[in-house]
Amino acid sequence: MSTGFDRDPDEFSRGAKAAVVYPDMGGSSRDADARLEETAGLAAAIGIHVREKVALRIRSPKPGTLIGSGQVEALAETVRDQELQLAVFDASLTPVQQRNLETALGCKVIDRTGLILEIFGERARTAEGRLQVELAHLDYQAGRLVRSWTHLERQRGGFGFLGGPGETQIEADRRLIRDRMARLRRELDQVSRTRSLHRDRRQRAPWPVIALVGYTNAGKSTLFNRLTGADVMAENLLFATLDPTLRQIALPGIDKAILSDTVGFVSELPTQLVAAFKATLEEVVSADLLIHVRDVAHPDSEAQKDDVEQVLSDIGVAEETPRFEAWNKLDLLDADSRAYLTAEAAKRDDVMPISAITGEGVDALVEAVAARLTQGHRRYHIELDPADGAGAAWLHQHGEVLEQSIADDRALYEVRMAPRDYDRFWLRAG
Repeated sequence: MSTGFDRDPDEFSRGAKAAVVYPDMGGSSRDADARLEETAGLAAAIGIHVREKVALRIRSPKPGTLIGSGQVEALAETVRDQELQLAVFDASLTPVQQRNLETALGCKVIDRTGLILEIFGERARTAEGRLQVELAHLDYQAGRLVRSWTHLERQRGGFGFLGGPGETQIEADRRLIRDRMARLRRELDQVSRTRSLHRDRRQRAPWPVIALVGYTNAGKSTLFNRLTGADVMAENLLFATLDPTLRQIALPGIDKAILSDTVGFVSELPTQLVAAFKATLEEVVSADLLIHVRDVAHPDSEAQKDDVEQVLSDIGVAEETPRFEAWNKLDLLDADSRAYLTAEAAKRDDVMPISAITGEGVDALVEAVAARLTQGHRRYHIELDPADGAGAAWLHQHGEVLEQSIADDRALYEVRMAPRDYDRFWLRAG
């Protein structure tokens, strides 16, 4: 039987018939079926045709194959019977386990990290996104060196986990990887510096930054489009958004704010990706307010929330950063579930039940966000040169001008604004 190893990598990755395998080692708060569905969705995101979904109970992980010998034999029979070319393991495999499983099953094997990196490789559109994904991929593969490195000269998306022969020039590969990673880090450092400059300009502007965060496919981009009138890719597809998008919006009492749509998080997000996407995620770290979009129709919604909170903690988001939970996808709930969640949300002041698709609850969310951002505003007395038209316009645009007059060749203003904005006002010309 042909194992698919000699097929063209592009053809293989886009049309492979695969089995998704979830080694259930216990101790997880997630439902095994939901986990299988999520991994199948990840595979479908890059055109893999999932034919089998298998949950395997693992009492003791085997160093050589992770799963037991009997389970390997049964899985190999499934691969033969279904003529599968790929097995996707929803777990982290060591290089030895990956090679041994490929030999035993007679097909390609990739783990969860490899699958997510492959998706990110196809989805990255900006130069920055491609740099970040390639760095993460090289870091992942550095300890494996079991695949061709021709992708380094390739322009297509993806990184060739799903095809290509092994490379025998290990030392040359290692040198190539080290040199390439060093160059990518230098380029990403420059990206980070550029982002810092942009943030400094926004601080001086001063426009509050609101970041949408959440589990992949929770509906962030759909909400982003509804709030901004943009047309960011929003599909029922895992990791539909990869590169960050910023848009200007107006809120009640706030003439201008910046809304940021960010990459979706996922359980067991590869550490390589967290590190590589640090420049992008800095938009989240520096945000004035976070909106955590949750898919409350998903059976693992609570576990997904925990995963998002863990990533936010990992990237350094301060606990005191104001945040709202947008309980999204009300339109998918039955009447009883809707009534229960609506009642629960009413008990909290940081939760808004919404449907980004229908618009239900979105206006209330916007009003709550605006109220939080304007919370703590104080009254300030400000004196300006009467010729400082830009300063006067700034005060009217970003604060509430209560009184204004001219005395002793000075323009006098009584303005209500946030202390943060008051500080930014004096920094604007600095």
